[in-house]
Amino acid sequence: MTALALVNTGPSLDASIVPESAAAGPSQWPPTDEQLRRIASTGFSRAGYRIPEELLDDVRGMTRHTFITTMGATRSYLEQRSLPDRLTVLGKPLLVIFGEEDRRWRSSSASDYRAVPGAEIEYLPGLGHSPLLEDPPRTATPLLAFTAIHAVREV
Repeated sequence: MTALALVNTGPSLDASIVPESAAAGPSQWPPTDEQLRRIASTGFSRAGYRIPEELLDDVRGMTRHTFITTMGATRSYLEQRSLPDRLTVLGKPLLVIFGEEDRRWRSSSASDYRAVPGAEIEYLPGLGHSPLLEDPPRTATPLLAFTAIHAVREV
């Protein structure tokens, strides 16, 4: 690995703004279409954005166990040690991209990654937790610039 880019990845649990009850997901499984859209809605902020049916299908295809286990594993990982602490020891270039309107992680928490020497932070106004889906070209711009600088060049 020569470099790392993170997109709307919360640095620690302190940055989470999702209520604990929402993280547990719906009690019935599979969720209804209305429940799915409510769960997914916090991932997007752009007005009029239509949640991709493929994303909803992916969640429908999960078991409740998989959903709960994944959420629990993420929580456990961040409880053990923050991402900036984990990444600092790698000594690799880091790009952090955050939608300023993220409704799952405080977007201001992206600044916690400044603890990683040389970390670059890019805020995308008007986008939420899923900027790769909400506005792919705008999200790709800083990613492409970063990879152009840090790409492995074979000689």
